[in-house]
This record gives sequence, structure tokens and C-alpha cells, in this order.
Amino acid sequence: MNEEKRKMKILVFGNPLVEKDRLPLELMKELQKEFPQIEFKEFDTAEDLQQEGRELNIIDAVEGIKKIEIITDIDSLQTSKIFSLHDFDLAYTLKLLKKMKMVDSVRIFGVPMNLKKEVAFEQLKELIKSSLLSGNG
Repeated sequence: MNEEKRKMKILVFGNPLVEKDRLPLELMKELQKEFPQIEFKEFDTAEDLQQEGRELNIIDAVEGIKKIEIITDIDSLQTSKIFSLHDFDLAYTLKLLKKMKMVDSVRIFGVPMNLKKEVAFEQLKELIKSSLLSGNG
């Protein structure tokens, strides 16, 4: 039971109904097979993110990149103008949690929106191994 509590977790964001936003979700089953020691948790909204711990690992689709990148600087994330509560996005929520000192670190595995699934899986697999499982993460 105690070991289960310490199991590493990666939150996977995306929307299965939006083509450019679904790739991270499509990779979940393969990633779970590749990394049984990691819990991959589907997370469709940024609300209640603070309940997932002070050190967050996230996979999300990112616009404007060509290969999977690790983003750790919350301040570099772009936010949209907020017109209603539906406009709160991951970047805005992370910035708010940081300002409120509710998170210590964030590691986002940014997946390009137009990357082929097989290429994305291989790149993500290598980045997870090197950044989370090598002892350097």
C-alpha cells in the first residue's frame, strides 16, 4: 500500500473529440505498457490540479513546436485572455498555483499537435526514460 502511494504519476491532458488535442490520450495505453511503474492518469480539465501533488508531471499537446519538448518554466507558458470560467486553461492554472505556492515543480512533456503517433511515442519514451527514470529527474 505504501509503495502504491509513492508510484510516479504522469497526468495526461487532451480532448478525444478534438483532433489536434487528442494525441497525448492516444499514447496512454502504449506508455502504460512501456512503463508499468508509472501511473498515467487522464486529466481533462485543469481544475483540482493542486490535489495531484506539489511536483507535477504532465503530457499535453502544445502548439508551435516540432518535436516533443520538456517545459519546466511555468512563466514561459502562454495564456489566453479569460472571458469566462470555461477559458481557464492549463497554463493559467499552473501560473496561479505557482503564485499561490501550491506547486514546487512542473515538468510538461509538450507533444506537437501534428506529430505522427509512432514518432511521438518513441520521442516520449526516450524523454521519460532520460528525465524521470534515470535518476537525473
